[in-house]
Amino acid sequence: MKKRLVSAALAMCTVTALCACSQKEEEDIFTGEVAERLPYQDNLDLISPSAYSDLDGLDLEPGTYISVIGKETDSPYWQQVKAGVQQAADDLNEMLGYSGGDSLKITFNAPADGEDIDEQVNILDEEMARYPDVIAIASIDEEASAVQFDLAAENGIPIVAFDSGNNYQGILCTCRTDNSAAAAEGASKLCEAVGDDGEIALIVHDSVSENGKERENGIKEEIEKNHPGVTVVETIYMDKLDEMKRSAAAEQLGIDLEKITAAAEEAQEEQAAAQEENSGEENAAESGEEDASEEESEELEQVDAQAESMSDADVIAYYLGKHPELKGCFGTNDASTQLAVSALDAAGMTDAVTVMGFDAGADQLASLESGDVDGLVVQNPFGMGYATVIAGARTVLEIGNEAEVDTGYVWVDQNNMEDDNIQAFLYE
Repeated sequence: MKKRLVSAALAMCTVTALCACSQKEEEDIFTGEVAERLPYQDNLDLISPSAYSDLDGLDLEPGTYISVIGKETDSPYWQQVKAGVQQAADDLNEMLGYSGGDSLKITFNAPADGEDIDEQVNILDEEMARYPDVIAIASIDEEASAVQFDLAAENGIPIVAFDSGNNYQGILCTCRTDNSAAAAEGASKLCEAVGDDGEIALIVHDSVSENGKERENGIKEEIEKNHPGVTVVETIYMDKLDEMKRSAAAEQLGIDLEKITAAAEEAQEEQAAAQEENSGEENAAESGEEDASEEESEELEQVDAQAESMSDADVIAYYLGKHPELKGCFGTNDASTQLAVSALDAAGMTDAVTVMGFDAGADQLASLESGDVDGLVVQNPFGMGYATVIAGARTVLEIGNEAEVDTGYVWVDQNNMEDDNIQAFLYE
């Protein structure tokens, strides 16, 4: 009897083991189905840390309001940032099952002009009045908005940054390109192209933003450290072009702009003082000064008229033309890169000067294809917009943020611009 029970038990164990093996084999069977790869996954894969491309754990309350404020509305780069913001909003709402009035409110606003600091501050004021749960901003001027940020802190509205940082101490997280590394790689490529010797010029998109300063410094530091035979002979800031036009116009007219401007200002001060005194003697002096200032005013009018007739490409061509031995030119964003192309064409220097720069809109890609541009540092604006929303969500949920999130970049030239792994980063 005991032997029979043991045999039954062994049989039972065998059956159980066979069932377990059979079940395991069924679990291990490959059905041919794979997880669908998102069409923008390449953009997300470039983000570091990877948590800023991951929606897991972002259990936001219905109606959470994340306000994203960019630098510009219509450029290809900023359209891609906006697309990334909108995609993150759609993905979060889908994951959380929110629709209608429960949907997360995630907005993107920006000035029409990427240099309009006042308009961006106005947008910030308007958004703060709506009391969002968090504000993300790409500051045009790294020193701007301290008063608004203080007020936001008083009202419990946290601030994160993207694209370009801000010097304000309360910024919780910044999502952006590693501008120093990207600029250094671009500078190295340009120096290699010009044979590590000769003169180059920089066209920087502005003189006040953090990313503009980082890119300019990254290029100059790379050249100084590793390419001693290359010299930066001209640095042109796009937010200074109006001043440069007046200076160029005065030079072309043979007018000493500094001298007549100082004289005109002095005459105005003296006239104001004379009017205050209101004495006959001083009025007589004023009359004599008016005669002197009329000539200066006429010269200033000539300068202004000449300056107004110049396009941005014209004035850059004028300054680049002062360097007939120029071998290279680097633009720090899409607009400045394209201006370099137009200016060199106007100056008749296209064949002699190698152009490289940042970003990849339709115009830059056309110039790359034609050979007018030799290479581009291409950022990940879609991924930047996506990561910024996640940084905002993490801030609202108080689950911690990295101080810096690197949204990545790729190098693009004629050799790889058609590659599949590059296409996702070309923002036409």
